[in-house]
Amino acid sequence: MKVVGVTSCPSGVAHTYMAAESLTLAGKKLGIDVKIETQGGAGVENELTQKEIDDAACVVLSNDVAIRGIDRFKNKKVVQMGVGDLIKKAEPLMKKIKDTF
Repeated sequence: MKVVGVTSCPSGVAHTYMAAESLTLAGKKLGIDVKIETQGGAGVENELTQKEIDDAACVVLSNDVAIRGIDRFKNKKVVQMGVGDLIKKAEPLMKKIKDTF
């Protein structure tokens, strides 16, 4: 199973990257292939390709500010959660995604 996502927070520093790491580690633990694009203070990093988005079972959007390029995720199953919540609940979220999709 493949899951992609985007994380972004108002300051674009710590929480953006903490959320991305939380999702990646939770996915690894559960055997889910995860790629997370970060939209932080350094701009867009680890940018998702359209093929990666198309191949994903689900998209996780963890943002407290608007995500650039949101239209890329049309017609995809999307799970959205605030950055702070995601950092604390990444593993239960990924388990639910695995069980649902």
